[in-house]
This record gives sequence, C-alpha cells and structure tokens, in this order.
Amino acid sequence: MGWALVLLLAGTLWLTRNQLQTVLFNLTGEETLLPQISGTIQYFLTRLQPPLKTADDVPVQYANVNPYGVNTFLQTEVEPAKREEAMRLISEAGIKWIRQEFTWEDIEIHGKGDFEDRRHEPYQSAWAKYDHIVNLADKYDLKIMARLSNPPAWTRALTDTVGTFAPPDHLSDYGDFVEAVVTRYRGRIPAYQIWNEPNIYPEWGEYPISAEEYTQLLKEGYTRVKAVDADAIVVMGALAATIELDRVRRYDANGWPTSPGGLSDVLFLQQMYDAGATPYFDVLAMQGYGLWSGPTDRRMQPRVLNFSRPLYIREVMVRNGDAHKPIWLSELGWNAVPPESNIPPVYGQVSLEQQARYAALAYQRMQKEWPWVGVGFYWFFKQADEREKESNPQYYFRMVEPDFTPLPVYDKIKEQTRQVPMMYQGWHQADHWTVNYQGGWQPSPHDAATFGTALAGRPGDTATFSFVGSRLDVVLLGSGRLRMQVDDTGPVEVDLSNATGALSINLVNTLISRSHRVNLEVIEGPVWIDGYVVHSQSGITSLGGMLMGLIILAAGILIIWRRYATRRP
Repeated sequence: MGWALVLLLAGTLWLTRNQLQTVLFNLTGEETLLPQISGTIQYFLTRLQPPLKTADDVPVQYANVNPYGVNTFLQTEVEPAKREEAMRLISEAGIKWIRQEFTWEDIEIHGKGDFEDRRHEPYQSAWAKYDHIVNLADKYDLKIMARLSNPPAWTRALTDTVGTFAPPDHLSDYGDFVEAVVTRYRGRIPAYQIWNEPNIYPEWGEYPISAEEYTQLLKEGYTRVKAVDADAIVVMGALAATIELDRVRRYDANGWPTSPGGLSDVLFLQQMYDAGATPYFDVLAMQGYGLWSGPTDRRMQPRVLNFSRPLYIREVMVRNGDAHKPIWLSELGWNAVPPESNIPPVYGQVSLEQQARYAALAYQRMQKEWPWVGVGFYWFFKQADEREKESNPQYYFRMVEPDFTPLPVYDKIKEQTRQVPMMYQGWHQADHWTVNYQGGWQPSPHDAATFGTALAGRPGDTATFSFVGSRLDVVLLGSGRLRMQVDDTGPVEVDLSNATGALSINLVNTLISRSHRVNLEVIEGPVWIDGYVVHSQSGITSLGGMLMGLIILAAGILIIWRRYATRRP
C-alpha cells in the first residue's frame, strides 16, 4: 500500500508539474526545479523573521505617476534625427518617462558660468542638444527626470585625479549649475535627480563613501531647485543595491583593486537620515536589478540582492517617519549577455525572452504589490553605437539596438502598456495615472486634502477607471453631489452638502478581489476628490491552493506510510 501511495503522490506531482513550477517561480523567481526547491526552503525560512513594516495603507505622494519609464543617453546621439527617432519609439511603446542625464561636464564645460561648447568647431551653445531633448519631450508627451551629475574637472583642485565623478570642492558650484538648469527649463522638466549612486565606487570618486557629505550636496541641490521651481520634484540620488561595508576602494601594490568600495544601501540611507536628510528630497530613488533571479523572487535575506530589495529600503523610510514618500526605481532590468559571449556575466544572465518577460512581470509586481513605488526606469533604451558590444556586459541591458531594431523587451513593454490600466491595493492620490478625467477637473487647494490639494470637479465632469480589489473607498471633500456607479449595478448618488472634512464613501465590498469598472459624475459642484483607497482581500489563490493541497496530500501520505510501516512485523 505504501508504494501505491508514493506512486499516487508522484503521479499527482507529475500531472500538476507545470502549475507547481509556476507557483514555485512566483515564490523564488527561479525557473528550474532544483533551484526552485532550494529557493522555496529559503523562502519559508525567511518567513520566520518578523515581517517588514512597509506601511502599504499610508497615503504616499508622487506614487500616482505612470510607472513606465526608461533611461536614455540622448546626449550621446550626434544626429538630431536619431534623438527624435528614439523619442518617437519610446512614446510609441507607451512609455511616459525618461531618465536623461543633463551632464554637468557637458554643459558648463570650460569654466564656471561658461556655457559655450568650444571642444570642436564650429563653436555652439552647450545647451543646444539639451534644448532639443526637452523640445522632443514636449512633442512626444514624455516627462523628464533630469539626472544632474558628472562634475567638470575644473570644479576640483585635483581635477580628475580624484575620480571623474568626484564631487566638486565647493558645493555652491554644483548649486549654481542646478539653478542654471532649473531656471532654463522651469515648468518643462517635472523632476530633478541629485547625483547618482553616492554609496558606491566610483560615483563618489576616490573619496571615502560618506552619507553625511552626500546629504550636504543633496541639501544644496534641493534648496536651489525649490528656489526656482517650487513645484518641481526633487529625487534623491539613486542608491545602488550593495552589501559592501568598506567605504574606500583599496588597491594592492600592483594597482589592482582589492576592495570594491561601497556602503550598504540600507546603512547609507539610515546614515543620511541621521545626518538630517529628511527635508531635502521628495522621492527616494534606488536601483531595481533582479540579477540572478526573476522579479517574483520573494526571499528576503539582507545579504542577498534581488528584486525584493525595495522592501528593506521602504522599512527604513517608515522607521524614520517618511512613509508618505515614494520610491522610484531609477534603473531596473535583467542582463541578456549571449551565452556564446566571452564577457563575464557579472550582472546575471538571461535570454532575450526572459529579459522581456521579467521586465513585464517587474512592472506588474510594482503596481500590484508596492503602492509606494512610482516610476520604474528600465535600464536602458539604446546606445549610440556598438563600441561596448564585445567588452561591457552593460551593453546587453538595451531595449533596442543602436540601429533602432527593437528587441523582445521593447515589444513586451509595448504590449503591456496597451492593456487597460488597473488601480491596485493602497491609498492613491486623486490624479492617479489610471483615472481618466473628462471635463474641467482642476487641482485645487483644500485645507482637508491629504497633501494640500484635491481635484475639484464641476457639474458634468466625469471620471472613469478600473481597479482590482475587494473594496474601494472614494475620499471626498466639500459640498455638492456625485453620482457613482460600479460595473453594471445601479448608480448611487452621494450628497456632500452636510459633510465636514474628508468623507470616505465605500463603493465596493466583496469577499474576494476581482476587477471592477467605476464611473463618477459630478451632479452639483464643486466636488473635491482627495484620493481612492483600494483594499485587497488576501486569500488562497488557485495556484496557492493547489500547492497547499499537494503539501497536505504529501503530509497525509507520509502519516499513513509511517503508520503502515510501524504495523509491519
């Protein structure tokens, strides 16, 4: 009988092997059976740890933006037509944000206050190509996060001998550059990123990594941005995911590095808070690479880097009173170094098909599980040429080839952005990217609004959106009447004339999470919408139920087998 039960279990596992592997992939991000089994054991061991405090139900500002972004190197494209073709393809893919370097050493080239490019004849304004990039963003309805980094050599007495990315000797020089950029593009560039990866070598030059010194630079940049454009979003320099603890890059007698130089992103962030960084950024940025596993890897181990890393950073933010701020992923992606290449796969190695599938799943996870994440900028769109193809593994993150031939990841993202946008669990600002407003809705200051401003609608104004959840609350302010309808049910009118303060109206309350369609119409105005709160009823999914059933079946067979074995003479 025992062998029959074993055979039954083996047969059940064989018949459900595809579904089981899907479940295991969704836990571990691993594609093959043995790593999945090992990863599942690791996953359940990590569940014995105290849960991370990520405050998923807290209102978060600047997480309402369209999540699809991409890194661009448009400043390296010599031909204006190629810059435009890149922007056209990005827009056609449904991507709404670009992270574009406004390179300090390429703008204020020869000396302080000198914005003429005299490196080649004919001389021209150093602003010219950046003006073109901003004009193209306007033309193709793309938003820019401008990365402000890479100081010119003249900003340091030791020039580039301390590293080409080293900070300037005088922070005011950086502040003046930031102010010049924001003044030139005020109202046209919505977000500015202050530096990049200050917690690893070589982004802080040859100097020891210092959260305190970076905080001072961040303060300088933030203050200058806000002085010129108070509405601009200031994004912290992206934290690189690392477990390093050595602040200084060290070398042996032959000049070979013996220590990479870097400080854990988790520790660096806490040291920034200790140094008083809280008031000086609107958005926290970090890198979101999956490296050696897929985006569904849920193993939480501090010394293992995977796509779940933002959960650790989020907990540090919550612990320091910054739960209302979002995380933007300045870079994300998987590396598709060809298997026949001699380039070492230092960033992991996936096929082009996996790269595409993983990128799409990453955006799905961001939206479904992390209401405190805003934009994810895929790394990267394209290089200007193929010079790094045979030497640098970074080349193989690209979305399209230098000749603009799309790769599978481009097509996959394009396919995904064409799907009906869904609002998922969490507290979302009224102007969330998934909501389609028609009419004269306008942002309007309101004392009771969570972030000081709500969307005001007049009679005839409408809004429609879809969400996935078991419950929806609409947070309303002020007087007026609003007609609301969910799916095909009869419309409900809400009279706000006697309301004081914020009023949460529960539109949907079901036992399970599923998709719904919502229609809102202002009958009498004004009506202010402050936000939407989507609740997700956690429960056992069909795949999770199947896995649980298999575990119970295996446990039952083991009990019966042991009883049978003990009864045998």
